[in-house]
Amino acid sequence: MRCVAVGEKEAGQRLDKYLGKYLNLAGKNFLYKMMRKKNITLNGKKCDGSERLVEGDEIRLFLSEDTIEKFSQVRVQETGKNHLDIVYEDEHILLVNKPSGMLSQKARDSDVSLVEYVTGYLLDSGQITREELRAFRPSVCNRLDRNTSGLVAAGKSLAGLQGLSAVFKDRSLHKYYLCAVWGRVKEKKRIEGVLVKDEKANQVKILPLKNAGEEAESREGALICTEYEPLKYQDGFTLLKVALITGRTHQIRAHLSSVGYPVAGDYKYGDKAVNEKVKKKYGVGSQMLHSFRMVFPRMEEPLGGLSGKSFTAPVPEEFERIFGGEEGWLEKGGTA
Repeated sequence: MRCVAVGEKEAGQRLDKYLGKYLNLAGKNFLYKMMRKKNITLNGKKCDGSERLVEGDEIRLFLSEDTIEKFSQVRVQETGKNHLDIVYEDEHILLVNKPSGMLSQKARDSDVSLVEYVTGYLLDSGQITREELRAFRPSVCNRLDRNTSGLVAAGKSLAGLQGLSAVFKDRSLHKYYLCAVWGRVKEKKRIEGVLVKDEKANQVKILPLKNAGEEAESREGALICTEYEPLKYQDGFTLLKVALITGRTHQIRAHLSSVGYPVAGDYKYGDKAVNEKVKKKYGVGSQMLHSFRMVFPRMEEPLGGLSGKSFTAPVPEEFERIFGGEEGWLEKGGTA
């Protein structure tokens, strides 16, 4: 028999969700059967899985240790804080400046992503234990493409995950990007279109609204809106500040390319000759797209301290190689 106490990080979720994480290799039918037979109890009483957990609840597993170990598996990446560029941290969340080349989340079981580094950091710093990881897993709440750098928000607690997920879902949290594009952009503009996915090629196509019609509808196209503003022009490239009005897969890269402004270093939607130039002259080997700022809306407790706050990630040195280290890029509003 094993007795498990519900901690602050796990409180607020349904019992069946908790059990599905703690015994993550067991099927749902097995878990519900064990509850019906009182082989799993909550606070000494029979339960059905719909109960909402609170801190201090006691879950008893009247199962052998061999069975518990058979149905539970915890995998983490052994790492330390040196692997994370932490922009902000409190009791519930982390804001991390993800480097280009790192996955936000696993694509395959063998991958090591930002999620594993965050988990390893929390273990190393004593903020979570391996036992707690059986029922609660820290995770990221927004994803950036592997070769896009910048701010990623991660939840350290269930309340952190839920609060962040809510503002990303309703788009009340505003995200801003910097990117270097080929061509001279002279004015601020908002563009719209329809994004159509090609799942096999892991690529998207942008259709103009006036031609979207039947093809977009039949292929489940999504309406998109992107706003950009020029900050500086140098050597054929424009530094843009971009706001995502909608947030879709590869939206910035594909949308800007579709209107004649390919992102430098983007080998999927960009221009081969431009990519060769930026690589040869400035040593840039990946796409020049950086999620540099997050602005939080009014947040409910326990995340109330984030209300109205803005966080900025340092700009990668590749941008300075092209546009120089001039201060005021992000404040002046920009004319090119």
